Amino acid sequence: MRCRWVNEKNELYVKYHDEEWGVPSRQDDYLFEMLVLESFQAGLSWECILNKRENFRKAFDNLDYVKISNYTQEKVDELMKNEGIVRNRLKIKATINNARIFMQIQKEFGSFSKYIWSFTENKVVKNVDDNFKTTSFLSDKISKELVKRGMKFVGSTIIYSYLQAIGIINDHELQCDNY
Repeated sequence: MRCRWVNEKNELYVKYHDEEWGVPSRQDDYLFEMLVLESFQAGLSWECILNKRENFRKAFDNLDYVKISNYTQEKVDELMKNEGIVRNRLKIKATINNARIFMQIQKEFGSFSKYIWSFTENKVVKNVDDNFKTTSFLSDKISKELVKRGMKFVGSTIIYSYLQAIGIINDHELQCDNY
């Protein structure tokens, strides 16, 4: 059995839920990719972003934060013409900005993984009820820290979704096989 929110008709969504969502990840490349995708989700559905994931990878140099940190206005203009992604200038510029800050955090902590997992002392926070949440004390705290460092599109709701995606928060529903 799966979480109720999974669209069983979308194979990408089913695979994402079954194999990826909520699985603890400590790989910086993946952590950055999910941060980008979650920030682009703001105001949209996750399914929409998931369906465009491969387009994002192609458009953003496989979501390589080093390359993205060096994007110019010319690259922003190119991305704004790409119909395969969400064409939002503020989110594109935020991605470039966030790549730079991501690397600053890596330099300071040794990896972004060490930084983000330090908020829970490397432990998974397991949801023990079926109450639908969009924020928490943890997402509030991390959001404030990231904003303080200069990141954009990292509000508490986005960060809560991010923490679920990368497995820091296990928010699978109680009846779900992945709980």
